[in-house]
Amino acid sequence: MTAQPWHLVWHDEFTGATFDPTRWHLEHRYTGGSNAELEIYTDRPENVHLADGQLIITARQEAWEGFSYTSGRLSTQGLHSWLYGRFEARIQIPAGQGLWPAFWLLGDDIATRGWPACGEIDIMENIGRTPDTVRGTVHGPGYSGDDGVWADFVLPSGRFADDFHVFALEWEPEQLRWYVDDQHYCTRTPQDVKGPWVFDHPFFLILNVAVGGYWPGYPDATTVFPQRMAVDYVRVFQR
Repeated sequence: MTAQPWHLVWHDEFTGATFDPTRWHLEHRYTGGSNAELEIYTDRPENVHLADGQLIITARQEAWEGFSYTSGRLSTQGLHSWLYGRFEARIQIPAGQGLWPAFWLLGDDIATRGWPACGEIDIMENIGRTPDTVRGTVHGPGYSGDDGVWADFVLPSGRFADDFHVFALEWEPEQLRWYVDDQHYCTRTPQDVKGPWVFDHPFFLILNVAVGGYWPGYPDATTVFPQRMAVDYVRVFQR
C-alpha cells in the first residue's frame, strides 16, 4: 500500500517584521541550568529577531541579570503541537567551542508527566567541537541523557556553519526517520529503545542556541562571540 503524500499543515517563513505570537512563544529569563548551561534566554531583539526573511538567534557574551551569556529559545508550547508528521527546517548553525544549537521536539504533557516520560526527539543538535557533525536522538524512560539513543550524520567536507542545510524528521506510528538535505541517515523503532516507546502523543517544536553544558563543554579562548543561528523556514507536514 502506497503511503499518502505529505501535506503542509503549519509553517513560518519568517518574512514579516515581527514574530507571530500565535505561532511562537519566546522564552524570557529561562535558563538551561539542568544541563549546566551558562546562558540565560531572553526575548530581546539582541538575542531573537527577524531579518531578511530569516529568524536570527544570537548567542552573546555579555553580563545580563547575573549571567555571562545570553541567547534565544523559541517554542510552540501551548500554541501548536502535533501527533506524527514531517518536521523540517532550513538552518545555518553557529560555530565555536561551547555552542550548542538545536532543533527539537518535546512531549506536550511535560508539565504533568515530567521529563523524560514525556519524550524528547532531537531532530538536529550540534556541538562546536564537531563542526562537521549533527546528531539525531530520542530520549524516554530508561534511555535519557547520556543513555539517549542517537545517530550522527557527518558532512563529507566542510562545516555545517558554512552554509544552510535542511534538517528533517519523519515521525509515524512506531517509526522515526532522520534526514539531512533529504539524505536519510537513521531510523528508530520501539525495538531500538531500552524502555517504553513514548512517541505516540502530541509534541511541540523548539529552536534554541545553548552556551556550554555537560555535553558540549564550555567556551574557551578560541570561541568568538556573538554567534548566530539563521533559520530560513520551519515547516510541518502531515499525511
